[in-house]
Amino acid sequence: QVQLVESGGGLVQAGGSLRLSCVASGRTFSRYAMGWFRQAPGKEREFVAAIRWSGVGTDYADFVQGRFTISRDNANTVYLQMNSLKPEDTAVYYCAVDSTGGVILTRRRSEYGYWGQGTQVTVSS
Repeated sequence: QVQLVESGGGLVQAGGSLRLSCVASGRTFSRYAMGWFRQAPGKEREFVAAIRWSGVGTDYADFVQGRFTISRDNANTVYLQMNSLKPEDTAVYYCAVDSTGGVILTRRRSEYGYWGQGTQVTVSS
């Protein structure tokens, strides 16, 4: 059974940093892209960042503006380093696996077939 577990969320002041981690188990995702999404209260879940299976090649939402960095150190572990956090970054952050196995990184939620339960990030002003 595939399981994705996120960690690293918490409460931080504006301008602070957090590093989210996601570990997948149940199968090896060595040929699959992985991504991060977030969902704020009352809003749709939105794309944050994605990374190719090789670790080379990334994509970021416009609102990231150079503040976040996605990385992975093996087939099943992905990170999201978040710096210069803003109150509007407050959300539940989810990691996901692009189960289509496509070469091109995607921002479409529908193409991510495996999801974690999420980790809360709260940024105070």
